[in-house]
Amino acid sequence: MSEQLRGSGTTVLIPCLNEERTIGDVVKAFREQLPGATVYVYDNNSTDGTAAVAAAGGAMVRRVAMPGKGNVVRRMFADVDADIYVLVDGDGTYDPNVVGEMVDLVRIGGEDFVTASRVPVGSGAYRRGHVTGNRMLNALVRLLFKRHVPDMLSGYKAMSRRFVKSLPAMSQRFEVEVEIAVHALDLGAPIAEVPAPYCERPDGSASKLSTYRDGTVILRAIVRLLRQSRPLLFFCVLAGTLGAAALALGIPIVVTFAHIHKVPRYPTAILATGLVLLGALSMTAGLVLDTVARARREARILRYLAIPGPLAAREVRPAPAAVEADPASLRAQPA
Repeated sequence: MSEQLRGSGTTVLIPCLNEERTIGDVVKAFREQLPGATVYVYDNNSTDGTAAVAAAGGAMVRRVAMPGKGNVVRRMFADVDADIYVLVDGDGTYDPNVVGEMVDLVRIGGEDFVTASRVPVGSGAYRRGHVTGNRMLNALVRLLFKRHVPDMLSGYKAMSRRFVKSLPAMSQRFEVEVEIAVHALDLGAPIAEVPAPYCERPDGSASKLSTYRDGTVILRAIVRLLRQSRPLLFFCVLAGTLGAAALALGIPIVVTFAHIHKVPRYPTAILATGLVLLGALSMTAGLVLDTVARARREARILRYLAIPGPLAAREVRPAPAAVEADPASLRAQPA
C-alpha cells in the first residue's frame, strides 16, 4: 500500500512532557512515514521548548493541564476523530519505520489493536528492572484474563476508531497502557503485534519512569481492573482467603470443644466467626457485582459494534439499480 494511502484517515498522537531534545525528530519521522496523516503533539505542561519544536516540525500542538499520561490520552481520544489512531511516545526510542505495517494490519487486516513488541537495541535501551517487571506484569495479566497481550506496556500502538471510541479511559498516569490492553481483552477484539526495534534515549533526554514506583502503580491498576471486570473471580479469591484463615483459627477450637465441651479461647472463636461472615459477604458482593460488570461489558461491546470496523470503509457496495435509471423516468413513476 502506498504511503499516501496509509496516511489517509490516520492520526498520529504523541503525548509529551519535556521532550524538546527528541520531539522534532519524532514528528519529522512520522510525517515522512505517513505523509497523509495528521500528527498531534499533546504537551503535558512541559517547561522546555517541546511545544515550539513540535509546532516548527509541522505538528498540531495542544496543551493538557492535568498532569499524567492517562489524562493526556483520555483528552486525545476525546478530541481527535480518525479512522486509525497511532499512539507513540515522543522520546525517540520507538522505530517509525514499522508504523506502515502496523497501520496496514488495522486498515487491511481488520485488527483493532496492534502493539509494537519492543526488541531492545543496545544495552541501555531496556533497564534490567523494566525487563523483569514487564515480564511479570504481562504474565499476571495473561493468568488473570486468560489471553495474551504482547508487550502490554509498550507505548507504541495502532488502534481502530471503534476500539478507541469504546474505551472508557479512567487512568491518570502511566497505567493507562494496562487499561488499554485490558479493554482489548474484555472486548475480545482482534489483536496483533509487530516486532519493533527499541532504542536508547538520545543524550540529554531523561526517562520519566521509575521502576518501583510505576511498577507498583501498574500492579494496583491490574488489581483494580480485575475487580471491575472480573468481580466474581476477585471476590471469590478474597472469600477463599478469609475462609482459609477462619478454618486455621477455628478448627483447633472445634477440636478442643469436642473433647472438653468448652470454648477455651473466646476472642479467637469470635474472630474465626467474623472471618466466616466476611467471606460470605465477599461471595455475595462478587455475585452482585458480577451482574453489574456483565451489564457494563455488554454496553461497551454494543458501543464497539455500533461503530463500523476498519474493514467496513474498504467494502465497495454496488450502486442500486434505481440510481442508474433516468431521473425523469423515476419522477414519472407513481408513488
